[in-house]
Amino acid sequence: MHIDVPLVNEAQIGTRLNAAIEHNRRGEFALLLSLLSADARDMAQFQWQKELDSAQKLQRQFELPPKHPLLVDLSLGEPIVDNSPLFNQAGARAFQLQQAICPEALVIRGGESMAMAEVLSNCDLTTQLRQRGQLTSPKIDIMHFADQLAIQRNLVPLLATA
Repeated sequence: MHIDVPLVNEAQIGTRLNAAIEHNRRGEFALLLSLLSADARDMAQFQWQKELDSAQKLQRQFELPPKHPLLVDLSLGEPIVDNSPLFNQAGARAFQLQQAICPEALVIRGGESMAMAEVLSNCDLTTQLRQRGQLTSPKIDIMHFADQLAIQRNLVPLLATA
């Protein structure tokens, strides 16, 4: 029997261990067991959550819902959750249930911080649009110095006659 990959835990063997037991192949069963790591930390039940951080592990362990969003950015174009019509139609309990299933954010605003939004509210419309990236600045072509001198020389006779 030839094994291509070194075995660390029983999840890598798949059904080969079960097949060896079922077909009464004691030699293959013993070989597969001997190839497994003796360290208990390498067992499959300890490997399935290795890529998760501690907060995600606790969330899965206690079956918690996803995090409640604190801030929603209007400029991203994502749909915004609004549970207030349900409160008016069905009451407080229906609102609380909908809030638990699909929570709405505590603060809904644009992409800027509160201080920047306050400053922009005092600016003119052109400045606001330029800051939000909706208005681009006009592109100015920079002329070579020699071209500028040639244009000025051509304008001198016109200005002298005026």
